[in-house]
Amino acid sequence: MDDPASETPEAAAKSLSAAARRVLAVLVEKAKTTPNGYPLTVAAVVTGSNQKSARNPVMSLTEGDALVALDELRAVGAATEIQGSGRTSKYRHNFYDWLDVDGPRSAVLTELLLRGPQTAGELRSRAGRMHTFESLEDLSATLRRLVDQGWVREMTPAGRGQLFAHTLYTPAEVPHVNARVEKQPIDAPEHPPAATEPPLAQVDALLARLETVNARIDALESRVKALEE
Repeated sequence: MDDPASETPEAAAKSLSAAARRVLAVLVEKAKTTPNGYPLTVAAVVTGSNQKSARNPVMSLTEGDALVALDELRAVGAATEIQGSGRTSKYRHNFYDWLDVDGPRSAVLTELLLRGPQTAGELRSRAGRMHTFESLEDLSATLRRLVDQGWVREMTPAGRGQLFAHTLYTPAEVPHVNARVEKQPIDAPEHPPAATEPPLAQVDALLARLETVNARIDALESRVKALEE
């Protein structure tokens, strides 16, 4: 398990507040899943940030909170304000250039930003709405590249249920994240009872279906917001 103190200087210099991380992840997510509604207005950023699905923890950001977070992202070069049709300002991310990541790595990192520490299996299912990983090995290779870059760290020892987290937490948050992970049971039985635990493939299929439904809900929300503007 990696020690936070061993993170690269570049990674340590790019920590963001919780609100800024959520807003940045929402910008990346919506660009992938609802491109017709992207770039986002402040109202759309608030809606996406406070979504109750695919978020952990659920937040209650105000428009003022979102604007402060966007200012933070603009200051570090992670987001840009652009002029949309009319006088409504819209925002887009600079995620790929800011962290030097491609599509697969951005999908994994975005899920970690949206939901916190996760296993490789969870990431493969959840990030699939932004990039399709053909196998768990494919996902693991992407994780390894992110670890090498310093954007992801291994929270628990290698093996079944290993947890991964992003490294954009502020220094003050890291001890709390570590404490939460230490309280989670990560060692599942070697041979779990078949009657109480569905096959992994079935779980993955259910998660993928749920993500598809969530993406459709997001698309509808974006259309409603566009009509209201």
